[in-house]
Amino acid sequence: MPQLPEQEAQKRLKVFAVLVRNTTWKCGRVERQVVDYLRAQFTRFGHVSLPIKEMLTHFKLSGKKKGEFLDAIKRLEKRHIIKIIRQ
Repeated sequence: MPQLPEQEAQKRLKVFAVLVRNTTWKCGRVERQVVDYLRAQFTRFGHVSLPIKEMLTHFKLSGKKKGEFLDAIKRLEKRHIIKIIRQ
Protein backbone atom coordinates (compact mmCIF):
# COMPACT_ATOMS: atom_id res chain seq x y z
CA MET A 1 0.00 0.00 0.00
CA PRO A 2 1.51 3.36 -0.99
CA GLN A 3 2.25 5.95 1.66
CA LEU A 4 -0.08 8.94 1.82
CA PRO A 5 1.38 12.43 1.78
CA GLU A 6 1.50 13.93 5.27
CA GLN A 7 -1.24 16.48 4.59
CA GLU A 8 -3.70 13.86 3.37
CA ALA A 9 -2.89 11.60 6.29
CA GLN A 10 -3.68 14.43 8.72
CA LYS A 11 -6.98 15.14 6.96
CA ARG A 12 -8.07 11.55 7.35
CA LEU A 13 -7.05 11.42 10.98
CA LYS A 14 -10.05 12.22 13.13
CA VAL A 15 -9.45 13.31 16.69
CA PHE A 16 -12.30 13.32 19.19
CA ALA A 17 -12.54 14.67 22.73
CA VAL A 18 -14.61 12.73 25.26
CA LEU A 19 -15.65 14.27 28.58
CA VAL A 20 -14.67 11.84 31.34
CA ARG A 21 -15.12 13.93 34.50
CA ASN A 22 -17.41 16.91 34.90
CA THR A 23 -15.09 19.14 36.91
CA THR A 24 -13.26 22.41 36.36
CA TRP A 25 -11.49 22.62 39.69
CA LYS A 26 -8.11 24.38 39.29
CA CYS A 27 -8.65 24.86 35.56
CA GLY A 28 -7.77 27.94 33.55
CA ARG A 29 -10.10 30.08 31.46
CA VAL A 30 -9.66 28.14 28.19
CA GLU A 31 -9.89 24.79 29.94
CA ARG A 32 -13.17 25.83 31.56
CA GLN A 33 -14.55 26.89 28.18
CA VAL A 34 -13.68 23.49 26.69
CA VAL A 35 -15.25 21.54 29.56
CA ASP A 36 -18.36 23.77 29.57
CA TYR A 37 -18.76 23.31 25.81
CA LEU A 38 -18.43 19.52 26.04
CA ARG A 39 -20.88 19.50 28.97
CA ALA A 40 -23.40 21.62 27.03
CA GLN A 41 -23.17 19.42 23.94
CA PHE A 42 -23.73 16.34 26.06
CA THR A 43 -26.78 17.76 27.84
CA ARG A 44 -28.33 19.21 24.67
CA PHE A 45 -27.65 16.51 22.11
CA GLY A 46 -26.34 13.52 24.03
CA HIS A 47 -23.05 13.50 22.11
CA VAL A 48 -20.42 11.73 24.12
CA SER A 49 -17.53 12.73 21.85
CA LEU A 50 -16.88 15.79 19.71
CA PRO A 51 -14.24 16.39 17.03
CA ILE A 52 -11.48 18.80 17.99
CA LYS A 53 -11.88 20.58 14.63
CA GLU A 54 -15.53 21.29 15.42
CA MET A 55 -14.51 22.92 18.70
CA LEU A 56 -11.87 25.00 16.89
CA THR A 57 -14.51 26.34 14.50
CA HIS A 58 -16.96 26.98 17.34
CA PHE A 59 -14.45 29.05 19.31
CA LYS A 60 -13.18 30.74 16.08
CA LEU A 61 -9.52 30.31 17.00
CA SER A 62 -6.45 30.96 14.88
CA GLY A 63 -2.76 31.66 15.38
CA LYS A 64 -1.56 31.94 18.96
CA LYS A 65 -5.04 31.34 20.40
CA LYS A 66 -5.22 28.03 18.53
CA GLY A 67 -1.96 26.90 20.15
CA GLU A 68 -3.26 27.94 23.56
CA PHE A 69 -6.43 25.94 22.92
CA LEU A 70 -4.49 22.82 21.93
CA ASP A 71 -2.29 23.17 25.03
CA ALA A 72 -5.42 23.36 27.17
CA ILE A 73 -6.72 20.16 25.55
CA LYS A 74 -3.42 18.43 26.38
CA ARG A 75 -3.54 19.64 30.00
CA LEU A 76 -7.12 18.41 30.37
CA GLU A 77 -6.12 15.02 29.01
CA LYS A 78 -3.13 14.86 31.36
CA ARG A 79 -5.43 15.57 34.33
CA HIS A 80 -7.87 12.84 33.13
CA ILE A 81 -10.77 15.26 32.66
CA ILE A 82 -11.14 14.51 28.96
CA LYS A 83 -9.94 11.64 26.82
CA ILE A 84 -8.54 12.05 23.31
CA ILE A 85 -9.53 9.36 20.83
CA ARG A 86 -7.78 9.12 17.46
CA GLN A 87 -9.61 7.27 14.70
